[in-house]
Amino acid sequence: MHPPSSNIKGAAKVFDWTYLYEKPVTIPIIARRCKDKVDISMTYPNSVTIEENSDTRSSSDSIKETGHTNQQPQCPENSAIEKMKLPPKAIIDVPGKKRRLTSEVWDYFNFIPKKDPNEELKCKCKKCGNEYSAESKSGTGNLHRYIKKCLKMTTKDIGQYLITSDKGALGTGNAQFSQDKFRELLVHAIVRHELPFSFVEYEGIKNVLTYLEPQIKHITRNTAKSDIRKSHAREINRLGSELRGCPSRICLTFDAWTSIVTDGYLSLTAHFIDSNWLLQKKILNFSYMPPPHNGVAFAEKIYSLASSWGIEKKLFSITLDNASANDSCVAILKNQLKLKNSLVCDGMLFHVRCCAHILNLIVQDGLKEIDKSVELIRECVKYVKGSQTRKLRFTECITQTSLDSKKALVQDVPIRWNSTYRMLSSALYYRLAFGHLQLSDSNFRCCPSLEEWERVEKICGFLQVFYEATNAFSGSKYPTSNLYFPQVFKIQLELSEECNSLNDFMRRIGSQMFVKFNKYWSEFNLLLAIAVVFDPWYKFQFIEFSYNKLYGPGSNELVKIRNALFDVYNEYVKTFNIPDLSKLARDILCVPVSTVAFESAFSLGGRILDQFRSSLSPQIVETLVCTKDWLFGDKSEGSLNMNLEDLTQNIMSLNINKDEIDATIIEDSNSNVVNL
Repeated sequence: MHPPSSNIKGAAKVFDWTYLYEKPVTIPIIARRCKDKVDISMTYPNSVTIEENSDTRSSSDSIKETGHTNQQPQCPENSAIEKMKLPPKAIIDVPGKKRRLTSEVWDYFNFIPKKDPNEELKCKCKKCGNEYSAESKSGTGNLHRYIKKCLKMTTKDIGQYLITSDKGALGTGNAQFSQDKFRELLVHAIVRHELPFSFVEYEGIKNVLTYLEPQIKHITRNTAKSDIRKSHAREINRLGSELRGCPSRICLTFDAWTSIVTDGYLSLTAHFIDSNWLLQKKILNFSYMPPPHNGVAFAEKIYSLASSWGIEKKLFSITLDNASANDSCVAILKNQLKLKNSLVCDGMLFHVRCCAHILNLIVQDGLKEIDKSVELIRECVKYVKGSQTRKLRFTECITQTSLDSKKALVQDVPIRWNSTYRMLSSALYYRLAFGHLQLSDSNFRCCPSLEEWERVEKICGFLQVFYEATNAFSGSKYPTSNLYFPQVFKIQLELSEECNSLNDFMRRIGSQMFVKFNKYWSEFNLLLAIAVVFDPWYKFQFIEFSYNKLYGPGSNELVKIRNALFDVYNEYVKTFNIPDLSKLARDILCVPVSTVAFESAFSLGGRILDQFRSSLSPQIVETLVCTKDWLFGDKSEGSLNMNLEDLTQNIMSLNINKDEIDATIIEDSNSNVVNL
C-alpha cells in the first residue's frame, strides 16, 4: 500500500481516498493522517468550502457541502456532511482542525464571501474598501505593507485634524499612531515623574488614552517594568561608549546613603568635558552597598564599578567629604590605580576635599554661640507666623511701608547656618514693617532695637560671603575648580578683618572660624590653585597677587604652586608628545570642588523609596535613578535646583502649621544645602 499522493496546484490539493477507505473515516481522522496544510478554498470528495457568513457582520465561517469533484472512492462517513459553524476568524491549518486567525492584519480587513467555490478568496480593507487576495499562498506580507500605505489608515476626518496657527497661516497636522512610540513615552513619563508602575493600570488613565486613540493597546505594570529595564540597558551601552570615547579624563564624586528601610546605597557620579567642550555630569551607579561601610569596602566598590564601565585608566580625581572612612578609601584606591600607572603626577592631584562641607564646618564652629539679636529676629518671625490675624496685620504694615509682600519671610532651621542667613536677610528687608507692627500691636514686644538691627546687618553681611561661596561651589552646570581659589581668598580676607573687629561678638566668632579655616586651608589640593591659571579672568597673576597679599612677596607657598603647575604641564607634554594646553585645561576644569549638588541623587532615591514603595528591589531603584538622570539630566531636577527667589511667595499664602516644614523643604531644594 502506498502513502496518499498529494499534488498542490493553486489553491487545491487532491488526496488518495483509497488509502483511507480501509476503515470508517471521519474528518478528524483525515486531519491526523494528512500533514500538509489545506487551503480554505480547496475541494475534495464532498468537499468543504469555508465562507464568511454574510448574515452577520462577524467573521464566522460556514462549511458547505459542494459534492464530489473527482473519481476517487468516497469516504462512507463523509456522504452526509451537514453545514457546521466555525469560530470567528477561523482557518483550517489541517483538514478538520480549527484555529483562530492570529495575524494583526485581520483587525483591518474583512473576508469577502465567495459566490463560487472555485473563485479566489479575497478580503476587503475596513477603511477604504480596497480588495486584496486572502489566499494562504499569498501570505499576509502584502496586507501589512498596504496598512502602512492606506491613506485612510494614516489620516483622520477633517474635523479631527489639528488646526494650528503659525505667523498668521493656518496649517493641518496629524501624526500616525505608533504603539511602540506610545510605550516609550509612557515609560519615560513613569521615570521622569517618579510614578508607580501601576500607573499604567489606572482605570482613569486607560479611559483617557482610549478616548484619544481607540486602537491603543494598554500594557501592564510588569510590561512597564520590563520596558524600563530595556531602556536602562540601552542607555548603559550608549553612556559606556561615550565615557570610553570622551577626549578628557573623568572625575568622580561619591557618597553613601541609607534608605527608609535601612538599606545602604552608594552613588557614583562622573564628571567630564565632551568633544564639544560641554561639561557633563552623569550618575554612573546608585548601587546597593551592604555593610560594612568602611574605607576598604568603599574602595573595593568604587574600583569595581569604575572597572565595569572601563574607565579605571581614565580617572583624574575624586571629590569626597571629610568623613574618616573616605581618607582610607582614597589611600587604598590611589595605590590600586598607581599599580596601573593610571594617575597624573603619581596621584598628587587625585584627592579633592568637598569645599562646601569645609565651609559648613567652619561656619558651624563659629556660630556655636548665637547673638541675642539673632534670637530676637527668630522670635519676631515666629510671632508673625503665629496666627492668621497677625499675618493680616503684618501685611497691612508692609502695605503702609510700600514694600513688596511677595518676598518670603523665612524662618530658619537653627542647625543650618544658611537658613539662618536667609532668615536675617528677609527680616532686614521687612525692617520697617516690623517697626510699624510694634506701634500697632501692643503684644509684639520682641522687636529689635536700632543697635540690635545694626548688629543683625553686620552678621548678615559676614555670612553672605560664605553663602555666596557655597552657592558657587555647588554648581553642576559650569566648572567650579577655577572658582575655589578666588572665593577662598575673599573668605580669608573677611576673617582677617573680623579678627580685628571692635565688636566683641564678631571678633570672637571670627577668631574661632579663622582657626578652623587655617586647618583646612593648609591641606587644600594644589590642583585648585592651578585651575585658576586656565581661567582667562584670573591667570597666574591673580595667584601671585593673592599670595603676596596674604604671605608677602616670594613666599614658599607661591613657589610650591609654581612648581606643581610645571610638573603637570611637563607630564602632559611627555604623554602627548606635543605642548597641547587644551588637553590639560579640559581635565582640570572638569574637577568638581563640592559633592553637595550631587547629593540630589539621594533626594531622588528618597522619593522613589518612600513609605509606599519601600519594597522595591535595589536593582529597580538603581534602574529608575540612573535612567532618569541619563534621559533627562538637569531637566528632571527642577525641584532640586530652584533658586530661592523662585520659592518665595506672598506671606498671606503661608500655612501656619507648615512653616517649619516649608523652611526645611526650601533648605533641601536649594542646591547649596550641606547635610552633615
